[in-house]
Amino acid sequence: MKIKLVCVGKTGKDFLEKGEEEYIKRLVKYVPFEKIEILDIKNAKKLTHEQVKEQEGTAILNKIQSGDHLVLLDDKGKMYTSVQFADYYQNLFNRGIKTTVFVIGGPYGFSETVYQRANEKLSLSKMTFSHQMIRLFFLEQTYRAMTILRNEPYHHE
Repeated sequence: MKIKLVCVGKTGKDFLEKGEEEYIKRLVKYVPFEKIEILDIKNAKKLTHEQVKEQEGTAILNKIQSGDHLVLLDDKGKMYTSVQFADYYQNLFNRGIKTTVFVIGGPYGFSETVYQRANEKLSLSKMTFSHQMIRLFFLEQTYRAMTILRNEPYHHE
C-alpha cells in the first residue's frame, strides 16, 4: 500500500520542516510514501471561509484518484492509541488497499464535497494544533505504527 499525505499550505517553520524530513526519511523504509502540498488560496482574505474551503476542496479532490481510500485528519474523527493506529494500518494492508490518502486541510476545515468523498475521518488529538504541527505528528505516528507492526524497539508500552 502506498501512503500519501496531502496538505494545504506550506509548513514555513524550519524546525518543523526538518522534523518532517526526518520522519519521511525513516518512513519510506517501510512503505511507499508521498507528501503533496497544495498552495494556499490566493486572495483568501477577500473570500469567505466557505469560498476558501470550496477552492481548497477542489484542489484536494484534484489530487485524489477514484480508487484511493481517503482519510481526513479532522477534529471530529476517530481517535486511536499508537498501538490501535498500528492495527488500523494493518487492517488497511489486509484489505488490499493500493493507496491511502490522508488529508490535512486548511484553517477552516474541509468543504462538504471533500467530506462526501471521504471514506473516514481520523483525529490525532482532542487538542487543537496548528496544521503545520499536525503534519509532523502524523508522520511520527505513522512511523511509530510501522515499527510497532514490525516489533521494532521504537515504541514502549
